[in-house]
Amino acid sequence: MPINDGPTGLRKNYISPSKIIAAIDPAVHEILRNRPLVLINVNTGCLCDGPEQMRIFKTSPTCKELVSSMTKEVDNERILRVVARFFGYTMFSHTWQGKEPSFQDVNTVKSVWKLPGTPLNEKLRNFCKETRRLGHNWAWSDTCCIDKSMNSVLDQSLKSMYKWYGNSAATLVFLANVAHPSKLGDLRCSLWMTRAWTLQELLSPRVIFFYDSEWRPYLGDTGANHKESPEIMQELVDAIKIPRETIVTFSPDNLAVREKLRLASTRIATVEEDVAYSLIGIFKSDIVPHYGEGTDAVGRLLEEIVARTGEVAVLAWSGKSSSYNSCLPASVSVYSQTPHNRPSLEGEEMEIYITKLRSKLPQREALSIYNQINPLPPARFQSRRLHLPCIVFSVRSLRIQELREGNEKLYRAMVLGLGKVEFTTADDLPLRESQRFVFAHPWIHHIRRRSNGVSLGSDSESDTSFDSDWDGDIRPDEVVLSHTVSAPRVDDYTRALQMIARLGQPFNALLLLQQPNGEYKRVAAENEIVVSGLGTNITPENVRATVLEIL
Repeated sequence: MPINDGPTGLRKNYISPSKIIAAIDPAVHEILRNRPLVLINVNTGCLCDGPEQMRIFKTSPTCKELVSSMTKEVDNERILRVVARFFGYTMFSHTWQGKEPSFQDVNTVKSVWKLPGTPLNEKLRNFCKETRRLGHNWAWSDTCCIDKSMNSVLDQSLKSMYKWYGNSAATLVFLANVAHPSKLGDLRCSLWMTRAWTLQELLSPRVIFFYDSEWRPYLGDTGANHKESPEIMQELVDAIKIPRETIVTFSPDNLAVREKLRLASTRIATVEEDVAYSLIGIFKSDIVPHYGEGTDAVGRLLEEIVARTGEVAVLAWSGKSSSYNSCLPASVSVYSQTPHNRPSLEGEEMEIYITKLRSKLPQREALSIYNQINPLPPARFQSRRLHLPCIVFSVRSLRIQELREGNEKLYRAMVLGLGKVEFTTADDLPLRESQRFVFAHPWIHHIRRRSNGVSLGSDSESDTSFDSDWDGDIRPDEVVLSHTVSAPRVDDYTRALQMIARLGQPFNALLLLQQPNGEYKRVAAENEIVVSGLGTNITPENVRATVLEIL
């Protein structure tokens, strides 16, 4: 409404409170949309959902001051700053130590400050006290801020936690088994570093604080962010073996699939499904949690990784097969292994190899092999069945070469194109049906890659088809370069020979047994089977590229 501006009668417009509130509301709604469903008000100790947080803000002195300070102009930047500061929240990261206070426990007594004086209730209260000391109004703990009696709430929380940690003002890590005063190395050896859920709780936040068992800053570091501490970050780098910059500003796209699986391989969970569910955010997964499915949870996660990306990094393991699919492992612990490192064949070495191939393999035969392999589609899953593009080598004969300790046997196979292949397994393989066995070479991205790291697909194919199925072959910065630096033009014959040269190198093979209905199952998976490759004695007759359906 207009007001009289002095004796001249000139009138100026001012902004009504309702219009200012109308400008504030969208900022608040956006903040609430990207934060946990329920938070602890650390001043009252009450659990508050989004509408209650909105009500508290609307009646707070902060909101009233904000409205009264803007009578002539709406300052949207100031609104965003004030709202973000008021709604800033901390996330709790810790290891469960027993019967932690639940959503129902807090709701019954109406406040965390009214919970009985048990050690675990005190742990929660100390977290809230530290949050308040840091100047924040809100706090989230997985113990009491999720109503686990409601499946929809639990599912949404499990799928959103990575984002919630990333959006937090700070994450507070309580190291229950690190005594005060803490010393360098205690964090690396802490129980917290062994748990499945704490991997995302380390990587996702931008600001993190570590505390010892007496809620004192780890190493006495009172800085504004422990991700800025050289000592603490170096300890974490040494512990998990990824670059400091990746820990500080982690994104799911920062690491290859294989590297993320390695990080997960050393961590454990009390509930076996949590091994998979704790990786939902790190892999940008869409799987829906379903407690009770057991090890199928890992199978569904790995299936989605293959289905979404088409890459086969998840197949590079040795150990026990999953009941979900024989090409998937029963546990992510197998990804702690370092698989066979295939030769890269670059530069002069590649040229020498191609020269040998030219003298043995005419252009027509080389292009015949190339045209078999190049059109192979990405790997995919359907109804738990893996449709795997691969190069297949048929077994002609199979026999036991030697009995070893325990149930292990050394088998010798004569394989078309590969010659003699020996491998060890405890499986009792059907010797009389040796023709049902094949060795599969599934690392198609590797052999299709050009010498400069670019895929050998068509010119229109995305460069994202680089060798992402094997950690370490290409770094992310090399992928960027493939977009900006043109590859040297090569003729089709040379291009085919480059592919065949990679195919000729040693590789780790999957041994598959054909089933009565024509599908295959992986067998003899306990130990890595590394075969010599085809060398330079390659002919179209001993290269069969196809897509196998694997149960």
